[in-house]
Amino acid sequence: MTGPTVKLVPTPSIADARAGIRHVFVRDLELMSSIGVHDNERKAAQRVRINLDLAVFEGEKALGDDLENVVCYEQITAAVRDVCSARHINLVETMAEEISSVCLKNPKVRSVLVRVEKLDVFADVSSVGVEIERFNPEV
Repeated sequence: MTGPTVKLVPTPSIADARAGIRHVFVRDLELMSSIGVHDNERKAAQRVRINLDLAVFEGEKALGDDLENVVCYEQITAAVRDVCSARHINLVETMAEEISSVCLKNPKVRSVLVRVEKLDVFADVSSVGVEIERFNPEV
């Protein structure tokens, strides 16, 4: 006896016309932020680099060349700047989680990949940091 045939649905994080997914991205946003657990990191802001990749559900509605029908990267970038400047954050993991949360508030965003890098930690390393992927349970 065999079970019912299962139709596989494309993974939501893949840009696929059948799934109605497009990717909105922000590359190499460099900001000054108060981040870190060490005393010297609490005294002065340091450079961080943020990269985002948002998998956006297109839906059935035609774009109509209208900003209201898409995820606006200007608004996303402004929200990231707010997270990075609002207060001192100890961990890059915390910063990444807070950034992912503001991105996922938009109901069109199915998932977000966030990379946070601290750029001036070690003289012989270009960056250190974390990358996380989070999904919108509502979409």
